[in-house]
Amino acid sequence: MATMNISLPDPLRDWVQEQIQEGSYSSTSDYVRDLIRRDRESREQQMVLQEAITAGLKSGISQRTMEDLLDEAKTKLAALNAN
Repeated sequence: MATMNISLPDPLRDWVQEQIQEGSYSSTSDYVRDLIRRDRESREQQMVLQEAITAGLKSGISQRTMEDLLDEAKTKLAALNAN
């Protein structure tokens, strides 16, 4: 495992220490690793969302009405709730 050194202003260092003392994390390294994992997951989710938006924009204008779309969404929701 590689080692990195970071510098934090006192208020941020104090915040990290509070998280450790509350038992949320076992160490500063644990806290930083969790932040990095969450950042990676967030960016991956943003990429997936952006890809879906781009695909939607490229697909053109739908011939379905708003009522058709709402009916389809309600049907899918009912199927999810049934499971």
